[in-house]
Amino acid sequence: MQLDPFHLAFQVRDIAEARAFYGDLLGCSEGRSAETWVDFNFFGHQVVCHLNPDIGPDGSIAAHVNPVDGHGVPVPHFGVVLTMDRWQSLADRLRERQIEFIIEPYIRFQGQPGEQATMFFLDPSGNALEFKAFKDIESQLFAN
Repeated sequence: MQLDPFHLAFQVRDIAEARAFYGDLLGCSEGRSAETWVDFNFFGHQVVCHLNPDIGPDGSIAAHVNPVDGHGVPVPHFGVVLTMDRWQSLADRLRERQIEFIIEPYIRFQGQPGEQATMFFLDPSGNALEFKAFKDIESQLFAN
């Protein structure tokens, strides 16, 4: 299955902080930028961090949560579906860097058709990210 890259633009409180998080921590290469925005190659997709000075240097974007498999899942959120190996490597790197998880890495929907590894955490501005993985992405990604 070939996927077309998506484009997502969202607000951040500080461009340098976004560069450190998306570039240094997550390993996303930087594309075009200006004083108030920066593009990243987010696992083959284009995300753009746009400065919103109204958030403030210590501010955070508010999130709502919905219950899923016994956890409060933050909404909105975005992320990527990885292979299990890449997901585990990312989880290990985030733990090493002492990232605070909203939902710790675990296996969701165990024994069900949509069984998946998942983890949730926030960027410094409060944008929620989810990274997930399946044993077999082709057959499980849209299983019901």
